[in-house]
Amino acid sequence: MSARVGVIMGSKSDWATMCHTAETLEQLGIAHEVKVVSAHRTPDLLFEYAETAAGRGLEVIIAGAGGAAHLPGMAAAKTCLPVLGVPVQSSMLSGVDSLLSIVQMPAGIPTGTLAIGRAGAINAALLAAAMLGNKYPEIRQALERYRAEQTRKVLDQPDPGQPDNQEA
Repeated sequence: MSARVGVIMGSKSDWATMCHTAETLEQLGIAHEVKVVSAHRTPDLLFEYAETAAGRGLEVIIAGAGGAAHLPGMAAAKTCLPVLGVPVQSSMLSGVDSLLSIVQMPAGIPTGTLAIGRAGAINAALLAAAMLGNKYPEIRQALERYRAEQTRKVLDQPDPGQPDNQEA
């Protein structure tokens, strides 16, 4: 099965955050590809990636970036596919710079923006699943199972002071 979601990041160091996106997509059984594509160091590669994404079968792009975080917006400028931006937490400003850079896109070039760091990376995968679930019933069912499992974990361990042998 060809990839439905493209997961791109501005540098190899962003993988520490974006691996959570890939892991969540894998849990949901969503075919995806992962690639380092820098808006600043490899702009031609970024443009080629975004311009050919739909023709290669991608339906959503998730772009993680830190610092100036131009990757999600520039990808969105070169494709009509939905682009979800994940601000990567930086050492300098804790990812607030990345968040503001991604969320402040001009009118006409929408870029969905998620939370900074791990939570945003996971939620980007879940949001992509919700979008794809409108077209693919198996993805909707996987997302429903994922959410039911989250509910079950909370209900099975209502006392946070008790030992938990399950992953939270």
